[in-house]
Amino acid sequence: MKKAAAWAILFLGVTYFVLPLIGMVEFSLSMRRGVYSFDAYAKVLADPQFRQTFSYSVFMALLTIVFGMFLVVPTAFWVRLKMPRMRPVVEFVTLLPLVIPAIVVVFGYIRLFNTSSWLPLTGTTFGTNMLLMFGYATLSLPYMYRAVDTGLRTIDVATLTEAAQSLGAGWITVLARVILPNVLVAVLSGAFVTFAIVMGEFTMAALLNRPAFGPYLQLMGANKAYEPFALATIAFVITWACMGLIQLVTRFSKHTKAAR
Repeated sequence: MKKAAAWAILFLGVTYFVLPLIGMVEFSLSMRRGVYSFDAYAKVLADPQFRQTFSYSVFMALLTIVFGMFLVVPTAFWVRLKMPRMRPVVEFVTLLPLVIPAIVVVFGYIRLFNTSSWLPLTGTTFGTNMLLMFGYATLSLPYMYRAVDTGLRTIDVATLTEAAQSLGAGWITVLARVILPNVLVAVLSGAFVTFAIVMGEFTMAALLNRPAFGPYLQLMGANKAYEPFALATIAFVITWACMGLIQLVTRFSKHTKAAR
C-alpha cells in the first residue's frame, strides 16, 4: 500500500512538472495551422537580434566563470588552509546573494558607479559590461563557492600544500598545478550552474541596458505569439544540458577515482 502511494505521488509530481513542458513545446510547434513545424524556431534562429543576444550572454557567461574561478578557488583554499575559524563567516557572506534580490544589487551598482560617481563604470560600454559581469558573479557566488568548498573537502589540502612547498613550489604554483587539478570537477559543476544562471538572467541585464538573452526573451514574449515558446524551449534545453553535463562530469570523476 505504501509503495503504491509512493508511486502515485511520484506520478503526480512528474505529471505536474512534465505537462506544462509538453504544452509549451507543442504550442511552439503549432505556428503553421494544422501541422507541426519548426517555423517558430526557424524565425528565432534567423533573427539577428537572437544571435547577438545569445552570443553576448554566452561570452558574459564564460567571462563570469573565469572571474568566479579566480575569485573563489584561492579564497576557499586560503580559508580552509589558514583561516578555518572564518569558514562560517565566509559561507554566510557567500549565501547573501540568495537573500538579497538582484534588483537591490543592481540598483546599488547604478547608485555607486553612475556617471557622476568617483568610478563612472556605467559611462562606457566596457565599464557597464564589467559591472554586469560582477553582478553575474555575485548571483553565482553561492553555487560556485559551495561546489569548490565541497571539492576541497575531498582532498588533504594541508598535506598537498606542504608537499608542493617542500619541492620549492610557490603559492601560485600550488594553486595552479596542485589544488586546481584536484578540484577541477567541482569547479566545472559550479561553472555549468553559472552558465545556466547567466543565460536566463533578466533583471541586471535589463536595468543596465545590456543586449543579453534574458531581456530579449522578455521582449519577444511581449510582442510575439509562437516565438517566445520556441525561445523558452531553447532556454530550457540549455539549462538541462548544463545539469546533464554536471552529472556526466561527476560520474566520470567517480569512475576515474575508482579506477585509480
